Amino acid sequence: MRFDSHVPAERRPAILAVDDEPAVLGAVARDLRRGFGERYRILRAGSGQEGLDVLSELRARGDQAALLIADQRMPGMSGTDYLVEARTLVPDAKRVLLTAYADTEAAISAINDVSLDYYLLKPWDPPEEELYPVVEDLLATWEAGAALEAGGVRVVGHRFSKESHDVRDFLARNRVPARWVDVERDAEARELLKVADVDEDRLPVVLLEDGSVLERPTVLELAERLGVAGQPASDHYDLVIVGGGPAGLAAAVYGASEGLRTVMVEREAPGGQAGQSSRIENYLGFPNGLSGSDLARRATDQARRLGAELVTVQDAVAVRAEGAGRIVELSDGGELSAHCVLVASGVSYKQLDAPGFSGFTGAGVYYGAAPAEARSCAEQHIAIIGGANSAGQAAVHFSGYATTVTVLVRGDSLGRSMSHYLIERLETLDNVEVRTCTQAIAAEGEDGRLRRLILRDRDGAEEPLKIDACFVFIGASPHTDWLEGFLARDERGFILAGADVQDNGWALKRDPYPLETSVPGVFVAGDVRARSIKRVASAVGEGSMAVSLIHQYLANA
Repeated sequence: MRFDSHVPAERRPAILAVDDEPAVLGAVARDLRRGFGERYRILRAGSGQEGLDVLSELRARGDQAALLIADQRMPGMSGTDYLVEARTLVPDAKRVLLTAYADTEAAISAINDVSLDYYLLKPWDPPEEELYPVVEDLLATWEAGAALEAGGVRVVGHRFSKESHDVRDFLARNRVPARWVDVERDAEARELLKVADVDEDRLPVVLLEDGSVLERPTVLELAERLGVAGQPASDHYDLVIVGGGPAGLAAAVYGASEGLRTVMVEREAPGGQAGQSSRIENYLGFPNGLSGSDLARRATDQARRLGAELVTVQDAVAVRAEGAGRIVELSDGGELSAHCVLVASGVSYKQLDAPGFSGFTGAGVYYGAAPAEARSCAEQHIAIIGGANSAGQAAVHFSGYATTVTVLVRGDSLGRSMSHYLIERLETLDNVEVRTCTQAIAAEGEDGRLRRLILRDRDGAEEPLKIDACFVFIGASPHTDWLEGFLARDERGFILAGADVQDNGWALKRDPYPLETSVPGVFVAGDVRARSIKRVASAVGEGSMAVSLIHQYLANA
């Protein structure tokens, strides 16, 4: 193993480059050292096997590997074969393949085979344009994940406890660095409770970096203590956005960038329902896909950089019109006035109305991908209920942790509601079983946690399925109850807009703008809009389109 850093005693994360051509390997190491040598140790190896030996040594020493760069054409072990093996040693490291133009097809295939993060064509000259931006972006993503894993906040609790789950989920979705300590598995948990002088019946316990100990904290209490819940800097804006999913975040980015005083109000965490997606693989411009959490992080940083204000852990409870103004009432009793309001409040996963499910919610039954639970599913049997893209993405993601993933689909085919690329991926996964024409009709458990599902097939036959956890994706309900009597909605509660509102309370002589609701100056975007296309890209498009329409409204007001 060769260390190119002059500070070997400092345990910085490592970037490992592997190539059998000494000249190319030297050039890669030189450029990486120039760009990232102050923050990372730059290591190199002359073959795939040597690279694996380096990773094994790093792991044995407890050191971190942040990025792996490997050449595709190496004798004995190709770059993709090496990255497959390396993934078992350092699963969280980012993976980059160096390829010649002729190897592009192999690189694209590797995106699926090894969850490749990027491929670089040789030569990568100049590195300031072709190498550094790519590596910097990957390292920023890795650093964000590493910080979450090694955070100073510690949470002690029972895994199969709704209260513990709510705390973990809140911290994960708001990207608060925190470490989970399971009282049933980790000896450290009992030591922490003893030091903090807290009884087990007061779990979950959150230990903050300043030494404070919070027993059974509410989400609001956590948000306030951690500084997550922001407060608006003003009481009047050009644009108030309600909802922080892809549509709301896109509107915040475009609104702020185009000079509108913009504030976004989000009740839980930036990203909305999409922020819980384990992997979005068909989002334009990201050939290797990206997680909903990563998309939310990027968009949130972008919106803030451009000047938008983000107010989280606050909910809008009502909207009213006062002359030319639009007033949004908040859950803490405050109000925000604006020239325009964009409702992008999104949807939530429907609850499964079957015996036992409500009682085990948070204790083995989860709605959405529940990113905080993924690692806890290692070597377990989990079930995914649902047959659309969200269910497919979750099944692919959890297959990397669980021993067995059983997908329960009510219909007779995945092709009715799931994208073709996901169906193909599921077919290649040996530990994923898809059972069509099958319903979960009950959830049963012991000791306060889920233990099995009762299944019914198309012929009415019933059977128990032993299970450790269950993730439910059975459609969505819009967040619009707070708009009752104010905006026109369809029979399912989705908000009408454009031509659909002309016969539903529209009072002006002009036609409503395409995303304008039944109240002039109040617009809607994303999944909460009636007849919307339930895709992340379309929500982003509607959020940006709404800002253009808002400019037209303000110019003609």
